[in-house]
Amino acid sequence: MSQEAPAPSSMESPLRNTEFRKLFSAQVIALVGTGLTTVALTLLAYDMVGENAGLVLGTALSFKMVAYVVFAPIVGGMAHRFPRKPLLISLDVVRAAIVLLMPFVTAVWQIYLLIFLLNLFSAGFKPVFAATIPDILPDERQYTKGLSYSRLAYDLENLLSPTFAGIALLFFSYTGLFGANSVAFLVSAWLILVTVLPESKLQDRLGGVWGEISFGVRSYMRTPRLRALLTLYCAVACASAMVIVNTVVYVKESLGGTDSEVAAAFAAAGFGSMIAALSMTRILDHVSDRLVMLVGAVGMGVGVLGIWTGPDLTTMLPVWMLIGLGWSLVQTPAGRIVNRSSSAGDRSAYFSAQFALSHACWLLAYPIAGQLGATFGIEQTAVYMGVAILIFAGLAAAVWPRGDEAELEHVHESVDHGHLHTHGPHHQHAHSGEEESEPHSHSHRHNELKHAHEFFIDDHHLYWPKV
Repeated sequence: MSQEAPAPSSMESPLRNTEFRKLFSAQVIALVGTGLTTVALTLLAYDMVGENAGLVLGTALSFKMVAYVVFAPIVGGMAHRFPRKPLLISLDVVRAAIVLLMPFVTAVWQIYLLIFLLNLFSAGFKPVFAATIPDILPDERQYTKGLSYSRLAYDLENLLSPTFAGIALLFFSYTGLFGANSVAFLVSAWLILVTVLPESKLQDRLGGVWGEISFGVRSYMRTPRLRALLTLYCAVACASAMVIVNTVVYVKESLGGTDSEVAAAFAAAGFGSMIAALSMTRILDHVSDRLVMLVGAVGMGVGVLGIWTGPDLTTMLPVWMLIGLGWSLVQTPAGRIVNRSSSAGDRSAYFSAQFALSHACWLLAYPIAGQLGATFGIEQTAVYMGVAILIFAGLAAAVWPRGDEAELEHVHESVDHGHLHTHGPHHQHAHSGEEESEPHSHSHRHNELKHAHEFFIDDHHLYWPKV
């Protein structure tokens, strides 16, 4: 049963909300565990294939991205059919079991299979989990703070997981890291179990199974601000691919730097990202999401173009920090945009579409950045990628309406159909008998109607109205 809680003050930290604190702890613990598995997987690949470990890891990353892109919309489209808490717990338990199998692999293809399965279930877990947070933090300012904490958790995991893994390897072999990740997933499942989640909104969509699976992506692509968000994620993918794929080559080959200086460059990008995340709530109190995200995209483009100038080991760090600052300005508010664009019952489908489409951007950007770097050199690649980022920023500005009103006037044409519904602005019809209890399902007619309200793409609003 749902439980009513007193409305929180938007000035309070979301960590004072007991249920959010449990979910955030679950996220952090699972993130650290996943970071340990990344280190362990690197060592496992090296044990199996030696100097070809990079090829194995690159292929495994591709399987990961394919699982994200293909499976996330399927789970998101069907998630409304299942109780949310048992679904999340089940996905955590299955991930724990898959990770436990890692130490027993004897062939490279088994690594690929387990990585694909692990990320297939992660593709189901992560968007549904993300779609749950707005129900826990209905106040938008508190939700923004929650998104900032989530962004910080990702940045800190990238910085700290290798350190934790190094300490752990002083006491046991890398296979123990897989066990630690399995325990982390089980702890995450337990924390979700003891969290009181608001009752899910009932939803009955039209169009059969394929209509449900494709609902999230179709609705996402019909929403102008979400098309702009996807365009901005193309820019983020270009910038992050440039940093992740080519930093080591630039520092070691172009500058003759050391491993420590490679780590310093990654840390600078992470530091820039954390600065933006920590500042996000106050920034968005005074500036629109649209402007913040567009400025972030331009900042990324300028930073990547700065690589073309051939910065030395000292001037390199501010450049990398600017890039990290820019991608955090885009990514941190993204959840607000998705949440603002979807009704509560459809939220999992929208977040799953965002998850899949954004990872499709990275799936393309990583090999492109690597191939361009190998063919034309890092400095010339920085020109191509920097210009692409600025073009994406311009396209997003054109696609995203400047006013972007929440309430829009629109016209409904007359239609006959049947689905689960309650009586409200879109359902005003008479009937008798058992159908009087709500929600209920029966064939009914919608007469032509013109009105205005907060607008989302759904089964009753198939296209964005022209403004």
